[in-house]
This record gives sequence, C-alpha cells and structure tokens, in this order.
Amino acid sequence: MRCIKSFLDRLLAGTALIVLSPVLAAAAVGVRLSGRGPIFYRAQRMGKDMVPYTMYKFRTMRTGSDKEGVITAAHDSRVFPWGGILRKTKIDELPQLINVLQGTMSIVGPRPEDVGIVSAYYSEEEKETLKVLPGLACPGSIFSYTHGARFLDCDDAEVAYVGGLLHVKLALDLYYLEHWSLMYDVRIVFRTLCAILRTLLPLGEPDYPVEYKKVFMKG
Repeated sequence: MRCIKSFLDRLLAGTALIVLSPVLAAAAVGVRLSGRGPIFYRAQRMGKDMVPYTMYKFRTMRTGSDKEGVITAAHDSRVFPWGGILRKTKIDELPQLINVLQGTMSIVGPRPEDVGIVSAYYSEEEKETLKVLPGLACPGSIFSYTHGARFLDCDDAEVAYVGGLLHVKLALDLYYLEHWSLMYDVRIVFRTLCAILRTLLPLGEPDYPVEYKKVFMKG
C-alpha cells in the first residue's frame, strides 16, 4: 500500500504542477513585485527518519524575517500583503509539490517541522511521526489552519506554539498514523480543500476536525 501511495504522490504532484502552473506563475510574479528578495523560501525541516531536508515555499515575509523567529504569529507584521493572500489560500505551500517529486515529502502526511523545534520539544512518542514522509496535508495542519490563530495571537508566538499548538497537532497526526489508509488520505485532501473554501467564504466558524474530537473530546 505504501508503494501505491508513493506512486500516486508523484503522479498527483506532477499533474498538479502542470494544471496549477498559471497559479504558480501568478504567485511568483506577485512575490517579485512585492519587494526585493528571492521568490522561494527554502526552509530546513526534519524529514523521514530524522533526516533534515530543504522544503520549498513561496516567500511570504520580508527577507531576513526567519532570524526573528521561525513561528508566524496570528497577525505577524513580517508578512507582506501579497504574502498574506498566499498564506490564507495555502498557495504558498504549492512549491512543496516539487518536494513530493523529489521523494522528500508526500501529499498527505504529518507536517514537516523546524529541525531545532524537533530536537528541543518532540517527545519520544511524537517522534513516531518522523517514521513516514512529511506531507502537505494532515489532520494537524487542518486544525492549525482553522483553529491555530487563537493559540498564536500573542506577543511571543514561538513560546505559545511549542507550549500548546505543536503538541495538539502532533497528537492528531499520531491518530492519523494509527488509522492510516489510502481512503483516509483521500478524505484528508478533500477536507483540506473544504477548510480553505470555508475560510475564504463567509460560511461561519469551522468545526473541530474529527481527529480532535476523538483525541481530546472523548468524554
């Protein structure tokens, strides 16, 4: 099944890069017109089996912002306007399709994390999420996208992140790994697209992901 997943990852990533090429081109032009600096942001992330790799994103912050902290606050002044649009629509993550073609990421899998944060804050159980390829979408990323802002709307986003949101995300991703199937992956892709649409359209407050309810709201 994992071999099938790997084949489908590369097939879908290659197809998506072709179909979405106009979107990628528009995003790149917008970043270039937003000011000096590279179009892409290359971030060091911890990959499968604790092997670091370079993850690609469209740059959404002013150059050098990563020196001020790796966690983005809810209303982070480092994010330029076009970058904010790319973040809200998750278009900034699309260059990670290249990572999927390279074999360092999957379409669905636990979101990759900063190398320093993994080394300093992951428990032994949470490191289980590093036994598979990191992905573009997962239950933890859905929760972070729909409910993460309330954790990070503070003066020190990094402290708030490693003290709360990080471990919630990892708990949801551990649940995903325990119940993994190809159909589960399909549902996560669909749920991710629905979450983005709900955020962009006035459809009311999003519900908690089903994994959150099963892990944290059992009673």
